[in-house]
Amino acid sequence: MEIELKEIRDFIAAIPPFDRLEPGSIDRLLDKITIRYFRAGSALPPDNADEERLYIIRKGALSLRSRKGTLLGKLGESDVCTSFCLADGGDKFRVSVDEDTLAYTVDCDSLNAAVGNDSSVLAFIRNTASQRLNQAMASRQEAASASPRLTTMLVGEVMQKPAVTVDAGSSIHEAAIRMRDASVSSLIVVDNDAPRGIVTDKDITRRCVATGKSPANPVDTIMTTEMVTTSSDANAFDALMTMTRKHIHHLPVIDDNRVEGVVSISDLMRLEGRNVAYLSSAIHRAADIDTLKELSTTIPRLQVQLVNQSATPDHVGKVVTSITSALTRRLLQLAEEKFGPPPVPYAWVAAGSHARREQTSHSDQDNGMIISDALEKADEPWFEQVADFVCDGLNECGYVYCPGDVMAKNPRWRQTQSVWQGYFNSWINTPEPKALMYSSIFFDLRAIHGEATLLEQIRENMLAQTPESTLFLAHLTHNALKLRPPLGFFRDFVLIHDGKHNDTLDLKHNGIAPVVDLARIYALSEGIPAVNTIERLQAAAGTPTLSESGAANLLDALEFIGILRLEHQARQIQRDEAPDNFMSPKEISRLEREHLKDAFKVIQTMQATLESRYRM
Repeated sequence: MEIELKEIRDFIAAIPPFDRLEPGSIDRLLDKITIRYFRAGSALPPDNADEERLYIIRKGALSLRSRKGTLLGKLGESDVCTSFCLADGGDKFRVSVDEDTLAYTVDCDSLNAAVGNDSSVLAFIRNTASQRLNQAMASRQEAASASPRLTTMLVGEVMQKPAVTVDAGSSIHEAAIRMRDASVSSLIVVDNDAPRGIVTDKDITRRCVATGKSPANPVDTIMTTEMVTTSSDANAFDALMTMTRKHIHHLPVIDDNRVEGVVSISDLMRLEGRNVAYLSSAIHRAADIDTLKELSTTIPRLQVQLVNQSATPDHVGKVVTSITSALTRRLLQLAEEKFGPPPVPYAWVAAGSHARREQTSHSDQDNGMIISDALEKADEPWFEQVADFVCDGLNECGYVYCPGDVMAKNPRWRQTQSVWQGYFNSWINTPEPKALMYSSIFFDLRAIHGEATLLEQIRENMLAQTPESTLFLAHLTHNALKLRPPLGFFRDFVLIHDGKHNDTLDLKHNGIAPVVDLARIYALSEGIPAVNTIERLQAAAGTPTLSESGAANLLDALEFIGILRLEHQARQIQRDEAPDNFMSPKEISRLEREHLKDAFKVIQTMQATLESRYRM
């Protein structure tokens, strides 16, 4: 092979997606390639072009614009201009030559023939950034589904069925015999087949035997009437999180007021592998902070295990958050044991990623206390002592103090319900810079312990205002758009250069955070109460604020970036390093780098759309 031809071959063979081709396909492609030179100021395709072509840039620069003239990006050396070979046609784009450009070009039909045996290469060329990203995520999800996991299974697939029931009015003795004969540890109490309650073997021990109650009494007298239930089409992992949060071991499965079965924590644990529920149970039984501190050291390794099992970022976030919530609740219980019961009702609220259930191991803490308006001056020391105890305990467990002092230790975030309501009213009606900063924290809140209604009433009043507060939404959008994906005009990554994290990408602040911010704005625009980012995007999909396709693209981008972040952190934890969010592009394959660029491009596009909607 001539030296010049070999150089061209080596250049093309190193560029995604052609780096996946077999040598024979590369040779066939090389036979069809033409070398073209385009002067600055000209347009693609050139006027004399009689066929649609693909352009591989060797030197120079191109601009890609929409038909309306919006700059979509720039292409430079080693980039591939696929706009004219797209499956849905290239008439949606305009390409101009910014600098004198040397390109290797091949007509789309010849390209298809040369690489026809490699569908993945054709898909890369013929699809847009969002389509490529969607296919990449579909491939990952298909691989992950090869082994059943709770996140991909429904309750109906794992529950005990049919449910073992006992008629209301039956004696406790009869219920115990029925449990024994059916080899189950719980019964659903029914009245004309309609569920009235649940009774477990522990109920018989604690509420009958231990209290001296006669077994001849009706089973109704020891059953739990306020049942926590699920449905057969609910997600099995969500069912596990419900049982963990509520400290229950049996979950009746009810469809249309009909008992379909019971799912137990042991049913789910057989599939989950690592016993998250038992860790939460150990936290619940911990007698002191030292024990909680020791238990918290298992979280990073748990995260690694989940990543190695191909768990989704959503799954990992919910598991890690459930452990954080369990630690927080136990600290609050220990505080109440030490300082006595609360003088008035209150809610301990989590903010940020904890509230959204999107934590990774050992994040910093963001929290507050919403206290009943019945608070009196003499009650304040109790809340101060509890806040200090819990925040200090979380810090000892690895959840470091918030750098911005957004914690219940700070009196400003330990206030009555009416004061908190005033905060939100002020942030919405007077969106000055500091208010916008707090909006990004406190518009994501979740009650962890205490009277959740104190928060829900505030949220209800807040969501009644935000859809009509266009000035607030405009300012919130302007503030959110300060975080941009690290992608330059030439589709090159914009890397950090600061010594410690030199030549890295901040996947959290420049990848995940922009999607979180977009989802928050969509939710506030539509009055959606959800706090979790995925739930917000799903709820907003198809509304005037967010299209179905836009939501799907953002969900793909969020998951892909989240996977890379978790895999990066898993590698660090396995090297006994502190996990962070700064990943070098060299850590991932060339194809993953292209998919990451596609994810960033999706985010850029959605940011531009929102920016035009709330232009200030």
